[in-house]
Amino acid sequence: MDDKVSGRAVEARAGEPIALGTGAGRAAAAPAPPSVDVAPLTHRERRVIVMTMMLPVFLGSIDQSILATSLPTIGRAFGDVHDLPWLITSYLIAGTALTPLYGKFADIRGRRTTLLIALGIYMVGSLVSAMSTSMLMLICGRIVQGCGGGGLTTTANMVLGDIAAPKDRAKYYAYFSAAFTSAGACGPTVGGWICQHWHWSLIFLWKFPFCLIAGTLSFVMLRRLPRYERPHRLDIVGAVLVMAASSSFMLALNLGGVRYPWLSSPVLALLGCALLLGTAFVVRLLSAVEPLIPISILSDSTARLAILANSFGWGSLIGLNIFLPMYLQDVLGWTPTDSGLSLVILMVTLNASAGISSQLIGRVKHYKLVPIFCSAVAIGAVVALAFSTSHINPLKFEVILFLIGTGFGPTSPLAQVALQNTVANHNLGSAIGTMNFTRTLVGTILVAVFGAIVLAGVPANAPAAMVQHVMTGTSATFSIVFATAAATLTVSLLTVLLLEEKPLRGNLPGA
Repeated sequence: MDDKVSGRAVEARAGEPIALGTGAGRAAAAPAPPSVDVAPLTHRERRVIVMTMMLPVFLGSIDQSILATSLPTIGRAFGDVHDLPWLITSYLIAGTALTPLYGKFADIRGRRTTLLIALGIYMVGSLVSAMSTSMLMLICGRIVQGCGGGGLTTTANMVLGDIAAPKDRAKYYAYFSAAFTSAGACGPTVGGWICQHWHWSLIFLWKFPFCLIAGTLSFVMLRRLPRYERPHRLDIVGAVLVMAASSSFMLALNLGGVRYPWLSSPVLALLGCALLLGTAFVVRLLSAVEPLIPISILSDSTARLAILANSFGWGSLIGLNIFLPMYLQDVLGWTPTDSGLSLVILMVTLNASAGISSQLIGRVKHYKLVPIFCSAVAIGAVVALAFSTSHINPLKFEVILFLIGTGFGPTSPLAQVALQNTVANHNLGSAIGTMNFTRTLVGTILVAVFGAIVLAGVPANAPAAMVQHVMTGTSATFSIVFATAAATLTVSLLTVLLLEEKPLRGNLPGA
């Protein structure tokens, strides 16, 4: 079916795209008028669609957590610890640049087509990563995997925005919270167990059956998904500029103070390239007909603050999720399995608190109070961790993780609902893409910064067998990492304080 009702269309049964027109003058055109009446989705149909999206959300969420506990093992396998941060940052950079493109492409071609493409690219990247025989090949595989992974969670969030009004969105978000919780609980443990008892390459292969199931379910269940038509121009130039600028900046952080002095010519040249390319990206945003990050979205103060709150908060959590296992294994001497099991409580409480708080957002008037209080608790817990790196015991560590997860959890649904409450549905894909773009960009920068801090004391030519010994006793550097994470969470809290509590819409725009 490809008929429309009040700007809404249902995906064609055969998957054909709906004609959208071309030309710059039509980029902001309104959707075509309704032609044939189509019955709206029932609550049961909405619930089934959301449950279908839980698997892509799970796959997109588990990828970083499952790799975190595997990094020390992979570093020893290839005899290269200095390039380990690139296994994370390369994925994030690729996903960062393509996330807004996925959002716009989904607005043009539909969520189903976009999700199937993302799954296919993600599987190719996973296969290349698993077959890697060198760190360079593995990094390239992670880039391809990131190109696909950038569309999984983003597209699923757009589907949620399509089928539920902001006021009702929170109750459906509980399903996503269950997927996030499962990924957070399974990822560190499964990754550590695989590396300790099997081979690290299996962390990329075991997801293949789930990718095939997710693709089949998406193809079948998203046929009646509402669509809010609007043509877009894909800003490929902007995506290339931000990838090049980010890569130059990350490479400078990776090399500076380790392989070259900070004031050496190679590091300064890379920083200069990053500045030049970043300036070109800003110019592109201001001059392009339809830039990678829509200026119209960023000009809305509510959308801007919601994006910043989500980005700085999640950026900090991404960094912690990756470097906590390194701290536990390299400083405290824990096994990969034990370090993975210890992080279960962080991810479970994080997503459980997000799910519980999401139920309150649509039912209370002052829905910012809980996220504000909980964020303050999370900041205090991270500060306590920063002061305890050299003498922390397992019980205290688990209590701190519990407080961090419980504290930050409510911020994520608040930011997403606030964003979706302030933008029109035909711009929803671009808005969510912009939020995920900014979040992964901040997370990428923090991962690079954390990596530069931790690896600064490791000699560039340290043999693989000596890496564990060399890195033991770097509790002071991890204290700096955790203090930086606390500062980033504080920025997130400040943006939530400034966020306006607009009444939540009780209906879908154009419905």
